Amino acid sequence: MVDTDILIDALRGFGPGLNDIEDAEQRGTLHISITTEMELIIGCRNRRELYRLEYFLRRYTILAITETIAARAVTLLRQYRLSHGLAITDALIAASALVHSDTLYTKTRDLQMIPDLIVIRFY
Repeated sequence: MVDTDILIDALRGFGPGLNDIEDAEQRGTLHISITTEMELIIGCRNRRELYRLEYFLRRYTILAITETIAARAVTLLRQYRLSHGLAITDALIAASALVHSDTLYTKTRDLQMIPDLIVIRFY
């Protein structure tokens, strides 16, 4: 599963982001959380950017928020909101990766406190 920060870099044409995504794609189908899709849509400033985003996202399988994912996200927020400042969007993305047994590709260290979450940090 690819985190929002990596996709933002790829959309901006940032070399390492593009290269890392292409390398990960060679290992199999990449997923993103619908939460990530929503974050990316919010970042669009006009219809041209929205169209470009929609075209870009065709290469990913977008995972919906299920009842199981929502419940897992709530559990993560209870565990890590106060101690680590876990945000709702990050909780939903982490829960999606956990429920689908996906590795999470990201740039940040924000989710490393979650013991069962496999995180690979890009660049």
